[in-house]
Amino acid sequence: VSCDNGSPPYPAMPKRAPKTSRPTPDVLGWQECVSLPALGLRRFVAKIDTGATSCALHAEDIEVEGERVRFRVSLAGRRFRCVADIVDRKRIRSSSGHSEERPVIETEVALGPHRIAARITLTDRTDMRLPMLLGRESIGGRFLVDPARKFVLTRKKKRKATAS
Repeated sequence: VSCDNGSPPYPAMPKRAPKTSRPTPDVLGWQECVSLPALGLRRFVAKIDTGATSCALHAEDIEVEGERVRFRVSLAGRRFRCVADIVDRKRIRSSSGHSEERPVIETEVALGPHRIAARITLTDRTDMRLPMLLGRESIGGRFLVDPARKFVLTRKKKRKATAS
């Protein structure tokens, strides 16, 4: 049996990839500065984690009242009281294997010039270095993550040196 009819068995590969109208996604480092304007939380460091499905925010004194949740967030030595609507409840298994049901809120996350709507679970992240984790549900398809870099899209503010 012969398949040779004088033409190549596959179409020739183009020498260049065709141009697409899709813009190149912005690159994030594994840590970036974010804000949650609707909650009054401005410029704090979050971990960008492509291994996590959802987002999580460190919250204390979580009080569920029907379809609303009240909680406290501590950032840079300041305490913020927040109130938000619950959009869902989600059972989450942490990296340590512990499973818990968490309230889920939806709010805008400001990440450099970008504003994205994100569903965020509220949990006690006392044992974690950073108060917020941004998972792939909120960043997927929008950004590329460079795990070797920090503060690529957002610059961390340098503290001013004080004279002694």
